[in-house]
Amino acid sequence: MKILIVEDEPKTGDYLKQGLTEAGFVADLARDGWDGLELAKDGHYDLMILDVMLPGLDGWQVLDDVRRSGVETPVLFLTARDQVEDRVKGLELGADDYLVKPFAFAELLARVRTLLRRGRGGLEPTVLKVADLELDLLRRRAIRAGKKIDLTAKEFALLELLLRRQGEVLPRSLIASLVWDMNFDSDTNVIDVAVRRLRAKIDEGFASRLIHTVRGMGYVLDMNEH
Repeated sequence: MKILIVEDEPKTGDYLKQGLTEAGFVADLARDGWDGLELAKDGHYDLMILDVMLPGLDGWQVLDDVRRSGVETPVLFLTARDQVEDRVKGLELGADDYLVKPFAFAELLARVRTLLRRGRGGLEPTVLKVADLELDLLRRRAIRAGKKIDLTAKEFALLELLLRRQGEVLPRSLIASLVWDMNFDSDTNVIDVAVRRLRAKIDEGFASRLIHTVRGMGYVLDMNEH
């Protein structure tokens, strides 16, 4: 799941991005209101964490513009001002939750998971399944045939992508862009190594293989052989 953080304070922004990444989410960071607004409109995020006091556009303006554009991404407001009128204003503009600085990361993470569970009206699945493999997006847990599988944050993001695009052959360039946020370099084998490690955890020791290599094209997760 992808989370957009809009926070101009460098330490807070970096802290949030690192913490959410380590928790298994894909996190992007914008450091002013204009960049945040552009990403929120075009990035197809599952959640936005939005600071109120921002350079350029403030959080109120960003949220108002996002909602006017028809984007229904859940929004968690962050602010240093614990005023009732501020909370009411945010909720009236379309915020889903409100957290006052300073905050404990554990509380923020709990609120993030609650908002993601609500999802876009419950339309977004929180558990992805194929055959005997389940990926719980909120608990950040993978299970195959009743066995829990330990994954790194990148392995989790890679498996989530493969599951969301089940049956679709994904080129290395797309995987590099969506999971590693980088342009694909044909001289690097980082994608192949990551898929090999993931396949060892997901497929080895089980009756059927789910992750397949399609020569010259990329990788696919499917119940059928390729």
